[in-house]
Amino acid sequence: MPPADRRVLVVGTTADYIQWLRRCRPGQVLFLTDPAIRREADEPAPSAEEELLCDLADAHHVRDALAGHLQKWHMALDGIACYDCESMALAARLARVFTLPYPGVQAVDNCRDKNRSRVLWRKHGLDTPDVRRIDSADDAIDFFRQTDGPCVLKPLSGSGSELIFRCDSQDDCDRHYRRIVQGLARRRDHRLYQPLAGGAPAIIAETFVGGEEYSCDFVLQDDRVTPIRLAHKIGFPQDPFGTAKAYVLPGTWPEAIDPGQFERTLYQSARALGLERAVCMLDFIVKDKRMVLLELAPRPGGDCLPSLVRRCYRLDTLQLMLDFARRQPLGVRPLPVHPPMVGLRLHAEKEGELVGIDTRDLGKDPRVREIHLIRKPGHRIQRPPQDYDAWLLGHVIFEPDPHTDIAAQCHMLGDKLTVKVA
Repeated sequence: MPPADRRVLVVGTTADYIQWLRRCRPGQVLFLTDPAIRREADEPAPSAEEELLCDLADAHHVRDALAGHLQKWHMALDGIACYDCESMALAARLARVFTLPYPGVQAVDNCRDKNRSRVLWRKHGLDTPDVRRIDSADDAIDFFRQTDGPCVLKPLSGSGSELIFRCDSQDDCDRHYRRIVQGLARRRDHRLYQPLAGGAPAIIAETFVGGEEYSCDFVLQDDRVTPIRLAHKIGFPQDPFGTAKAYVLPGTWPEAIDPGQFERTLYQSARALGLERAVCMLDFIVKDKRMVLLELAPRPGGDCLPSLVRRCYRLDTLQLMLDFARRQPLGVRPLPVHPPMVGLRLHAEKEGELVGIDTRDLGKDPRVREIHLIRKPGHRIQRPPQDYDAWLLGHVIFEPDPHTDIAAQCHMLGDKLTVKVA
């Protein structure tokens, strides 16, 4: 009998990531995909042996279906990778069943549960906002009073800016708590909110921390960390609270943060949550010469960051995850010096049916290096808080004018995109 076809299992990712990995690593990956992702995809479907479509909410069924698929196609797994928060718990369970290197179930739960993350970070002497699990609007108001506001309300196990609200008054606490409860009810079948929520809405309140926000990726391996990228986040006041409108790479180094302290904090932030070996993304705020930790996930940054990192550093973080899963050498070097590049996320300003997107004026701008659209005519646009995905149209990567404010340039370039909505 010929040797088994060895593949890395990629658990629960999106159609665009699948298409990219198929192009870059043909025949090396087995994709475990939610059927809804494939139904809605514009990208061509992989072959039957390349992709297993399965209800990812049923871990036992997934395990059995995967075992059957491997036997049918004479395959063996030599690694497992996951790029999406809602699939990390499943990846951890499958890794345990198939004896593959991946963060443990408890470590993944520690990352996904924002209350537990904060508690563990504080226990290990790391700065992070004060936090409390809340079960009512009155609990939110009590937290606001006791911490002298403002505060932030968010789901316990959410991701990004989805259903995150800043509260500047007790009335805000009441109103936004109810908006989160309603939003979670609409998303009751979404795997992002299922693992930790139980029957009642799982919501936390945390103190608001002002300052410059950053996002970084790093590799934790062999009891040390290697930073991959450091990006400065830019937000627009008119966007929903917490929305990253753009990422600047490399991010301007926070002068208050010593590079040695930075790497120690990366290491401690991951180890405190039980991670021993992982590619991690950490979001944090720099305030009063200290790093205030917000969120850590055992995956690389998403949004436009993979494209931005490829452009800036010639490093593919999606392929890096496959090499890491297989325990192959990564060849990650210290962060190089590079002129800033910006990944600007393109959002729709109006709801309705997308008629068309005209990028001609945007493409003529000499600063623009790449335009990537993810929507086609007929797409139904909804804006937050109803939907945090449907208003995203794509991204543009540009090299900014060093003499002009980057946020102002983001506004200028965004205005050059013409979006027609019916």
